Amino acid sequence: MADSLPQIYLARHGETDWTISGQHTGMTDLPLTARGEENARALGRRLAGSTFAAVYTSPLERSWRTCELAGFGAVATVERDLVEWNYGEYEGLTTAQIQNQRPDWNIFRDGCPSGESAADVGARADRVIARLRDVGESAIIFSHGHFLRVLAARWLGLNAAAGRYFYLSTAALSIVGYEHNQSEPAVRLWNDCHHVAQ
Repeated sequence: MADSLPQIYLARHGETDWTISGQHTGMTDLPLTARGEENARALGRRLAGSTFAAVYTSPLERSWRTCELAGFGAVATVERDLVEWNYGEYEGLTTAQIQNQRPDWNIFRDGCPSGESAADVGARADRVIARLRDVGESAIIFSHGHFLRVLAARWLGLNAAAGRYFYLSTAALSIVGYEHNQSEPAVRLWNDCHHVAQ
């Protein structure tokens, strides 16, 4: 029964220079590294033969380029709500640098000054989820680490801050869907990186 219900594939973008350095990358529009491009192609091979009623991508280059290299660029719709968390004053900083200024800082609890809170990101995730549920069939989205973690939490009906429990690697594939029926949202697959070159 669950296999006949819609499934939403979540694809995180490939590696960038700032994912290597651990810098928070919100609206800074960085390209993929060479390895990031290869992992995006590998994601495409992992998805070979899959069909989707809808394909959505963040407008940021690292996301739409991953979508394109995975083979879905020609059918993708750019969705502004899929952009990464707006880190405001923390853009480009590592967690260690932020915690030097604010030792107990946690993004999911504290958000970012001049940027977004978890609730702000959760509101965007809710709009995306409503759109995906309106499609009523399987779909795939190409987006960003923190945003997809919040989306997973909201898919399950959890507070947006519960995204802290969903670790996500670059070029990883995850799937959310349902168990027995559409009143039972579930995580079907999380952080699958078997296709990714280390």
